[in-house]
Amino acid sequence: MTTVSDLFHLEYGHSLELNGLTLSDDEDAINFVSRTIRNNGVSARVAKIPDLEPSPPGTITVALNGQGGAGAAFLQPFPHYSGYHIMVLTAKSTMTDQEKLWWAQCITANRFRFGFGRQANKTLAKLKLPDPSEMPSWVTGTSLDPFVGADAALLPSDAPPLKIEEWADFRYDSLFDIKKGQRLTKASMKPGSTPFIGAIDSNNGYRQFVNAEPNHEGGTITVNYNGSVAEAFFQPTPFWASDDVNVLYPKFDMSPFAAMFICALIRKERFRFNYGRKWHLDRMNESTIRLPVTAQGTPDWAAIEIFIQSLPYSSSIAA
Repeated sequence: MTTVSDLFHLEYGHSLELNGLTLSDDEDAINFVSRTIRNNGVSARVAKIPDLEPSPPGTITVALNGQGGAGAAFLQPFPHYSGYHIMVLTAKSTMTDQEKLWWAQCITANRFRFGFGRQANKTLAKLKLPDPSEMPSWVTGTSLDPFVGADAALLPSDAPPLKIEEWADFRYDSLFDIKKGQRLTKASMKPGSTPFIGAIDSNNGYRQFVNAEPNHEGGTITVNYNGSVAEAFFQPTPFWASDDVNVLYPKFDMSPFAAMFICALIRKERFRFNYGRKWHLDRMNESTIRLPVTAQGTPDWAAIEIFIQSLPYSSSIAA
């Protein structure tokens, strides 16, 4: 075994308060790393502070306490400032980014040791890690650029603008057959290959993979009627939907591009619902969605697809 201090120099971050900084979206803005477990630990972009050098790229940040984030480690690819209770780790010897990501994951795997009652301030340096000789061979051979070009649009030019004032309302039940998900108890959730879609707001609704047979087909849209109400995701493959999820089966030939457009519109309806007013099956059937229309008054799926295909990252949508 080895320890964190065997591999890295440890020093506290800048201990800045975000409410005392100036938020910025300029190109020269600096990442602000806090104790959040989301977004690689970055909670904001701020204006550069005169006479205060940011921590350099290639360092690893570790949250020393905080709800859910204590012990979470992230490799920072850009210069960054940091808030309170952030430790910055600098490699003592030359390391590739792949190796740093491996060590960050090893540190994060020890998160269960920390919480509000037991912070990582004094113990992080002595935290035991695998010996470097035990690092799997796939670590150094892993590509860090699998998403190069992912931000490209399918269409090289901008699509014609969609004139919202010319859109029309359509009832959901005129466009979709809407079906409910089904309860699956924790006792029945054995590991498997079927995506389990729950009423959450991230990861395309995927919570885990289970060994149950799918209860819904791919090429459909899932909408939470409970939990994170009105979160909508396109599901390309067969899946199991929980009983807190409605599944929209299109009555038309729905491409993934059209599905992405519809999901974005559905999420705009979140303000209408909450725990006291759920988007249950009957209410969804009677609800309406506004869409671009053709001269004949039908949804203009062609214009919708062109619009989505003109956006950044549309080349990453599997047709």
